[in-house]
Amino acid sequence: MYFGMLHLFENPVGRTEHEIVHEQLRLMRAAEDYGFDSVWPAEHHFSEYGYCASPAISLAALALDTKRLRLGTGVVVLPLNHPLRVAEDYAMLDLISNGRVDLGVGRGYQPSEFAGYGVDQTQTREMFDEAIKIIRLAWTVERVTFHGKHYRFDDVPVRPKPLQRPHPPIWMAALSPETFELAGRYGYHLLYGTAFGLPPEKAKELQVSYRRGLVAGGHDPARSRRAALVMVYVADTMEQAIADFRDPVMWYYRTISKYVAPPQGQAAVKSYEMYSKTRDLTATASWEDFLARKAVICGPPDYVVEELAKAQQKYGFTDLLCWTRLGGLDHTKVLRSMDMMSTKVFPHLRPLTPPALPESA
Repeated sequence: MYFGMLHLFENPVGRTEHEIVHEQLRLMRAAEDYGFDSVWPAEHHFSEYGYCASPAISLAALALDTKRLRLGTGVVVLPLNHPLRVAEDYAMLDLISNGRVDLGVGRGYQPSEFAGYGVDQTQTREMFDEAIKIIRLAWTVERVTFHGKHYRFDDVPVRPKPLQRPHPPIWMAALSPETFELAGRYGYHLLYGTAFGLPPEKAKELQVSYRRGLVAGGHDPARSRRAALVMVYVADTMEQAIADFRDPVMWYYRTISKYVAPPQGQAAVKSYEMYSKTRDLTATASWEDFLARKAVICGPPDYVVEELAKAQQKYGFTDLLCWTRLGGLDHTKVLRSMDMMSTKVFPHLRPLTPPALPESA
């Protein structure tokens, strides 16, 4: 099992933006010291939910101060970015970091972000599909020509090229069976998670879709990586873990329930799969609900080890993305949890491997 950390850059507690940014950078830098394999800042805009508008900038600040840590994005919202600029920025980051970039990409899900940029959210699937094709071209051919519905250009010499060959690993965020299968057809690694209430039986169904896509696209399922996002917190006792983590977790769920609800008049996006699922899960669910769904795993080290080992077998992940710093949780408590993960959790879980991708549900 590999271990990463997601970073949201959220600010519910009234600290300054300057303080939040430097706290997050210190935590990401500490991840290398505590033996984490990767960090994944998330792109968000226009709210206290998160304001890391450019993961590339935060990762560039980290690149020269680390040697081993993989620099992932959780995720770049492709419909809000020009694909040639994404290709340029992350190729540059790959060069700066000596080949440590993992590009995580997704369609996005918050109406206020698309509205702020004047992007029609009903077009995002098409925009995403075109953008990811363009990025791969920009990284692998000398001159890019592309004629699509949303992007058109001829004979563009995109520079620089990334250090990793043929290009940095690409990870695709997925929620619906169609998106899981599409990620497989592309041959991309997978980003998913329990944080939005994914039950084990549904996870197996989605993995079947992913495997079907991999096979259809001519890719070896055994070579795929699957990273699951889980809210994880370690403390000396269960009582202490709940006392520290409960309010930050509940802040997150109450906050996201505001930002994923479609605005009035946008009936065309009601089919967008995350809205109903997340809104129903977050608006009225209790702390006990989140624990029962394994959206949250917190407690003393032995308990966390046991629950994460079970979760890997149920959800089939090769990589665990720990979501620990959320809801304004004090960074000293986050560092303490990271330390305990490093010394009392990692040694037991690193040797574990997930079950093979299932062929049928």
